[in-house]
Amino acid sequence: MTGDDKVARLLDDLATMADDAAHIVDLGEDAYLADDAHGRLLRNAGERIVIKVSTVVERLPEDFKEQYPEIEWVKIQRMRNLVAHHYDKVQADFVWATLRGRIPELVRRVRGR
Repeated sequence: MTGDDKVARLLDDLATMADDAAHIVDLGEDAYLADDAHGRLLRNAGERIVIKVSTVVERLPEDFKEQYPEIEWVKIQRMRNLVAHHYDKVQADFVWATLRGRIPELVRRVRGR
């Protein structure tokens, strides 16, 4: 697999994750923040998407990331570490904002949409 093929595959993965985030967002903020089993499942799914996005970002070649200096690559990694290792400190509204805005914006920027 060439470097270009790898990047294309990773960007496709990011797009799929953005679609999953959009699905959660389409269900609504009230459902996401609800203090019930459905809300907890949505929050768990949202956190998992954040972790997966960060994992893909980590695998992107440095020369690719250098083409997008406006993207805060380090902050993406830090959010993953927070969600993965400090679940008790994760703010649901912050993850919601990430699903609603930051992930779709990341995909738009790196895919040129």
